[in-house]
Amino acid sequence: MRIWQAATVLALTTAFLNAGEKTKEFTWKAPKVTRSIFSRDLGMMDSERDEYATNLASLAGNQVAISKASADALVTARQMIGLALQLSPRNKKALVLNFQFTKGMIPETAVTNYSPQVFARLLLTRGQLLKKQGGDQDTLLARYFLQLAATLDPRNDDAVYASEVSRLDQGALDWSVITDTAEASPAVPEGNE
Repeated sequence: MRIWQAATVLALTTAFLNAGEKTKEFTWKAPKVTRSIFSRDLGMMDSERDEYATNLASLAGNQVAISKASADALVTARQMIGLALQLSPRNKKALVLNFQFTKGMIPETAVTNYSPQVFARLLLTRGQLLKKQGGDQDTLLARYFLQLAATLDPRNDDAVYASEVSRLDQGALDWSVITDTAEASPAVPEGNE
């Protein structure tokens, strides 16, 4: 009888300690997106914007889960979720993850449509196409896509090169335009929604 009691106490203690490891405390500064800086003039259809938003949020959630909410992963996730909400303010995956992160929850890794490396190539290609379209919004989004492509896959020479050339030519990107639109001045003229 005592052996069973000791085994039960040991099992409960081990489970309690393991549960404590899985629920690492972290602080999430939720992106403040009160109004998208991208209007309907952006060179992407609504369905494409929503698909990119879903993939950005999914990869952000996986990075936070895999890294157990490391500081670097949280910074990148904030940028990705902010951009997802800018592209599609009512995107389900981005809104849910943003809420869960605010509550300090580390999500389970999820099956995604793309690996980070494949999505980085997609962001690179789409960013280059947006840049060729030439509008102010398209060019701005292209710069964010190129930098995220280099961040997601720093071994992708083309993505890193495109991101670095953009930085050298136009300066460092201001992510507060994406993540803190309530506090930052809009990058797109007033009246665009």
